[in-house]
Amino acid sequence: MEGKQMSEKAQPIKPEEVKIEIINERHIVTGFTSYEQDLVDFLIEDALQNQKLRLSVTFLWFYRSQLVSYVTLLNDKINLEGDLKEFFQEKEICYASLPALKIGRLCVDDCFLKRGLGRQLVLFSIEKAKEIHRDKAGCRFVTVDAKGNSADFYKKLGFKTFPRQTGRGTIFMHFDLLKSPLL
Repeated sequence: MEGKQMSEKAQPIKPEEVKIEIINERHIVTGFTSYEQDLVDFLIEDALQNQKLRLSVTFLWFYRSQLVSYVTLLNDKINLEGDLKEFFQEKEICYASLPALKIGRLCVDDCFLKRGLGRQLVLFSIEKAKEIHRDKAGCRFVTVDAKGNSADFYKKLGFKTFPRQTGRGTIFMHFDLLKSPLL
């Protein structure tokens, strides 16, 4: 692919080598590629519009001036029903829901897979949730509706499952900011 540096695949990309920008009209995202076409389609067709509607924020990650990955974040909540309600009531948390930040979309360009970017995107999302709690509003969890093939990736980073499925082939997972070894 033109402009993509495929010979560097084996080299991890360090966080300090990445420039992060919030998507805007000036960004050209049409050269982004992924084996998950729905994630490419979202980036090209919906990310900017969703942001204008204040539904989500998409962070673009650039390495050597090239778009290599992105993550889309939005507000979420965990509804406490059934076993979850009892579990949290035992801990004296008696609310109908708990505040969270959701990883709505996360994708690494195919030419930059296996270079540590996915892990960095998740850690970035966790840091954003901590910033929200520290500076703005309550935020207890980071959530994601993981596709079956990505659930193990999130588990390795400390995400857990509740006994609730979101449907459409995804697994509802959460990262508890209070219990995190990554804090």
